[in-house]
Amino acid sequence: MTKEEIKERYSMREIIARYGLYPNRSGFISCPFHKGDREASMKIYDKDFHCFGCGANGDIFSFVQRMEDISFREAFQSLGGTYQSPTFSSQLAIYRAKKRQEMRQKKKEREAQERLLNIKKIGAFQEQLKKLQPLSEEWCECYNALQYQLYVHGELNGIPY
Repeated sequence: MTKEEIKERYSMREIIARYGLYPNRSGFISCPFHKGDREASMKIYDKDFHCFGCGANGDIFSFVQRMEDISFREAFQSLGGTYQSPTFSSQLAIYRAKKRQEMRQKKKEREAQERLLNIKKIGAFQEQLKKLQPLSEEWCECYNALQYQLYVHGELNGIPY
């Protein structure tokens, strides 16, 4: 059974009856989680509980956990819960998630290669400009623009300029 099936099957009143606790007409019991409770301070609802004295609250699983001092897994199994082995659909979901991760990694690698290629192209064009050295206004603007692009692409890829 799953967690939801167990919650539908058992009410909170059935769970506390296992421990010899029975609520009064108002739905209160003496809280088993703290001492000195002169009057009933724990309210029992259909699916959960709340103690107005110590603040303890929760569902049927947390009540069993606290009463027996066990983990959720042990409480789940003691109430008839079973853990199912992975089904075909969950295995398929795992396979698809791995494939998506591989595709993302390949895309990142392609983008990194493209950026490096762009940097190499900018660098090659920059070298050609250095050889020409006409020192005109347009040449300087073009050279500065290329230098800026090389700086930006290098910084994005972690390559020192």
